[in-house]
Amino acid sequence: MASLDRVKVLVLGDSGVGKSSLVHLLCQNQVLGNPSWTVGCSVDVRVQDYKEGTPEEKTFYIELWDVGGSVGSASSVKSTRAVFYNSVNGIILVHDLTNKKSSQNLYRWSLEALNKDSSPTGVIVSNGDYDREQFAENPVPLLLIGTKFDQIPENKRNEVLNRTAFLSEDFNAEEINLDCTNPRYLAAGTSNAVKLSRFFDKMTGFTDRKRFNFKSLHYD
Repeated sequence: MASLDRVKVLVLGDSGVGKSSLVHLLCQNQVLGNPSWTVGCSVDVRVQDYKEGTPEEKTFYIELWDVGGSVGSASSVKSTRAVFYNSVNGIILVHDLTNKKSSQNLYRWSLEALNKDSSPTGVIVSNGDYDREQFAENPVPLLLIGTKFDQIPENKRNEVLNRTAFLSEDFNAEEINLDCTNPRYLAAGTSNAVKLSRFFDKMTGFTDRKRFNFKSLHYD
């Protein structure tokens, strides 16, 4: 029996932003032909080598939990989703670059996941704004991914990218903008691929591994 460490990453965002297509691209390195609505939660696995090619190299299973639903769901639905938010090692926040509302809703998605208990801890929103100091102290690594980059009109791109830069600052997270139907956006050696690896390395490093209490997954 060999043992691989398991990392749990939530993939959160509004319905229709492309979470399922993104997860499929990250895990299978292929475009998802016929994406469908996610009911409840769907889990796919990516194999990640930490410090590949060095004596410290170690292989991890990255479980990507694609959580379905709407941020405006009834309290009963939110309560059901809360079971997916336990023992989380990282969060990928996904928004549609052509849909400003989906970007704004990421604040509420992050709050729902990070403050799943009745007494909020960490992130606090007052008057619609983040308290950046408190959010900077959040120990769970975050990554911001914008989808449908190819659908932004050329004359609107600077405006959209400026908006995502502010989001990235609010969440204290790196940002990746891509088209989930084109694997070249995550091709090896690109800045997006480097950012993605850096995000996963935050969770698979020895120091973070101790802090986030990783679990082990055994296979034959």
